[in-house]
Amino acid sequence: MTERYDCHYCKESLFGKKYVLREENPYCVKCYESLYSNNCEECKKPIGCNSKDLSYKDRHWHEDCFHCFQCKRSLVDKPFSAKEEQLLCTECYSNEYSSKCHECKKTVMPGTRKMEHKGNSWHETCFICQRCQQPIGTKSFIPKDNQNYCVPCYEKQFAMQCVQCKKPITTGGVTYRDQPWHKDCFLCTGCKNQLSGQRFTSRDDFPYCLNCFCNLYAKKCAGCTNPISGIGGSKYISFEERQWHNDCFNCKKCSVSLVGRGFLAERDDVLCPECGKDI
Repeated sequence: MTERYDCHYCKESLFGKKYVLREENPYCVKCYESLYSNNCEECKKPIGCNSKDLSYKDRHWHEDCFHCFQCKRSLVDKPFSAKEEQLLCTECYSNEYSSKCHECKKTVMPGTRKMEHKGNSWHETCFICQRCQQPIGTKSFIPKDNQNYCVPCYEKQFAMQCVQCKKPITTGGVTYRDQPWHKDCFLCTGCKNQLSGQRFTSRDDFPYCLNCFCNLYAKKCAGCTNPISGIGGSKYISFEERQWHNDCFNCKKCSVSLVGRGFLAERDDVLCPECGKDI
């Protein structure tokens, strides 16, 4: 007696019929498709045993239904992209969603290297220096008037040159007598210390820090013998080729201030009228 060979689900005989094995159990085609076939995302019909099942992220298509959402061309064995669950060929995706090159206005294709700056995109070969026309790549650059320049070209074309060392001033700098200087080049004529950020004055168009200027050119106070700079509006008293700081112009005997008062001179000293009446 011949052993029966039935569908695992409907129990109908499978002799002389097509069937599918699943986990070592036989199923007639009808039961297998009803129980296990995936529905096509495009046409919503089951993908039968005689059809190729194409899948992407747990979604399934008939081979004939696996096409670009926009142009309807087949995506079988071709690169594609997904946008909001819609499948697009590379060309349609690029035209719809990829950025356009700021220089040549053509699409920057997905997967190709692009350069970005302030919301604009360039093909790598289109992102070039306006002056030398060489690709900038990952090198430093400086934008000016909607154009980009590599640093050497920008310095040659636009940067001011320091009057001292004749090299370009790219950051910071000091202006003295309408001329540009590097901070490191703007030095005191006397001690050679940097003048940037501190008070200074000049003599014969040469800059000096206050110490050097006072030591070299300022008159000495007849009272304390320290220099009288006169810088910044500081007041002083002058009498017969002698000078005093305001605070030093005092009576030699009683030390009262003589600023704005009458006084008497005795040799190198100055006296208030009270102390000088016995002269």
